[in-house]
Amino acid sequence: MEEYMALSIRSSGYPLLTTTSCIGMEDTVTQENFDWLATIPRALKGAAIVARLMNDIVSHKFEQKRGHVSSAVECYMKEFGVTEEEASIGLCRQASDAWKDINESLLLPNAVSRPVLTRIHCITCAIDVVYKYGDGYTAPDDTLKNLIASTLIEQVPL
Repeated sequence: MEEYMALSIRSSGYPLLTTTSCIGMEDTVTQENFDWLATIPRALKGAAIVARLMNDIVSHKFEQKRGHVSSAVECYMKEFGVTEEEASIGLCRQASDAWKDINESLLLPNAVSRPVLTRIHCITCAIDVVYKYGDGYTAPDDTLKNLIASTLIEQVPL
């Protein structure tokens, strides 16, 4: 499980997504901020953990049907000798701990600019919405479509 997580954090697109989303923010993001992001600090690592675990939990059964062999759920089940449901509960606990790292970075003084930390938090919130009700990335359904529509299209009644 530890080896899987170390590899998946580095190989996932979430640290890259966060870093590239800061391009063009010359007024608030400096070279030092990009250097800090390149070290994959606790907040960014937490975001990658949340994304990886939530994705693996909701897409586990579908990916097993497609022949994917490794996922956090499979690794957890094999390492700890637990059922799929128990593995999901344990992985949810790990995702919750990763959220604590992200939130702590927002609350405590930090060497990086606030907009970078906010960007990490906002992208992780978006990931949370995509995976909270199922695999909204691979198989978007009406739930995710309705959430997006209610946020971006529908008027708020006054």
